[in-house]
Amino acid sequence: METNTGFKDGFLWGGATAANQIEGAFDEDGKGLSSADFVEYIPKDQRTKDNHMEVTTEHIQKVLSGEHTGRFPKREGIDFYHRYEEDIKLLAEMGFKAFRLSIHWSRIFPKGYEAEPNEAGLAFYEKVFKTLKSYNIEPVVTLSHYETPYGLTERYNGWVDRAVVGHFEHYAKTVFNRYKGLVKYWMTFNEINIINISPFTGGGIISDKLENPTEASYQALHHQLLASSLATKALREIDADAQIGCMLARMKHYPYTCNPEDVLKAMQEDQMNLLYTDVHALGEYPNYYKQFLKENDFSLKIEDGDLETLKAYTVDYISFSYYMSLLSANSEEGEVTEGNLMNSLKNPYLEASDWGWQIDPIGLRIVLNEFWDRYHKPLFIVENGLGAKDVVEEDGSIHDTYRIDYLQKHIQEMKKAVQDGVDLMGYLAWGPIDLVSMSTSEMSKRYGFIYVDKDDDGNGTGNRSKKDSFDWYKEVILTNGAQL
Repeated sequence: METNTGFKDGFLWGGATAANQIEGAFDEDGKGLSSADFVEYIPKDQRTKDNHMEVTTEHIQKVLSGEHTGRFPKREGIDFYHRYEEDIKLLAEMGFKAFRLSIHWSRIFPKGYEAEPNEAGLAFYEKVFKTLKSYNIEPVVTLSHYETPYGLTERYNGWVDRAVVGHFEHYAKTVFNRYKGLVKYWMTFNEINIINISPFTGGGIISDKLENPTEASYQALHHQLLASSLATKALREIDADAQIGCMLARMKHYPYTCNPEDVLKAMQEDQMNLLYTDVHALGEYPNYYKQFLKENDFSLKIEDGDLETLKAYTVDYISFSYYMSLLSANSEEGEVTEGNLMNSLKNPYLEASDWGWQIDPIGLRIVLNEFWDRYHKPLFIVENGLGAKDVVEEDGSIHDTYRIDYLQKHIQEMKKAVQDGVDLMGYLAWGPIDLVSMSTSEMSKRYGFIYVDKDDDGNGTGNRSKKDSFDWYKEVILTNGAQL
């Protein structure tokens, strides 16, 4: 049954987070270090590289020895570890149907490769999931969200080594068994395509240890895709009532001009963005990817049975993040703007956020239709939101009309896509509570409906308060998208 908005009854309205951006308590209750714990905050005027998420061997050594004394905000998060009951109560007040969070792998297996799990970590997530269920909120759980245990980096250089596949499978089976009946919706890797953009972020890989880092990142991708299929197999054997999906950072590429060379470039870059869902949904490496490997002289080690595993265990649904679109040009001309770990030529038809991300609501309708036409599998928007600077008024109110406007326009286009015939499961706004930014480790880049009193230097009470968008989103959920 559907409402007059086109959204199904039971549509999963809610929000999304990641363990490393909210939990804090990075060294409590037996948790080990993860890749996120090495990412420091660098003020904007001191950033010297486009991609500041990568770390070097020297950086790691200095951090471990105590020689490097910078701030590592993802170790602090917003203290969800101790304040989860308060936070979930606020999400429930908004009427959330679903809440996406991730399990910190190193909270369950501190080094990533132990035989026995850390009970304190397992108990923590069990309490969180039960609290969510007490408010009739479905947990949507990511197994690996930019938080590879450092032990796997130290021993194997992360996902470059095939041995990590087995450790991930063991971890997945452990949590599937423990949370059977508590978690209905799982995802394997957050924005799996980021492993080929930022290998340390996506796979705990230190690139300066590698002879050919780019080729190695595609080998690591094969290992993650294989691990994803093995996790899918395990879930179907352990909890047949649950569903599992993949997760892609969808970056729609438009041609910069109608020059056929730009159109071809856009097609090729779009294909490479869709590679990951092509394998997850269709179960095989596409021909354009084989050609890409050949042209770059990349040779992947694929063992007997790997391709059969990819084919046999495809995902139940396609989930993805959507923040912006990009432009593709065969030449280097044009003004450049920033993006989600990727820069792009500036689109003259679009506005941009405070951080240079190009705001393109219609692009969301386009990608939803393209996904549906390509895969005919249910779709799930699990990240979409606006990072912006909020001003707290003297009376404590926060009038974030710009955030409401951004979300309103995207949901309107989402509604049109459903009316186009797209099968959409739900919509999870990114960062329903202010959290540490993934790409910049800032607190001032705020996404939430709920304000957290903390600044980029870690100062503040940590207290939570509602923004104007809180009541707006509450009404959206209450009316199943009719009231925008």
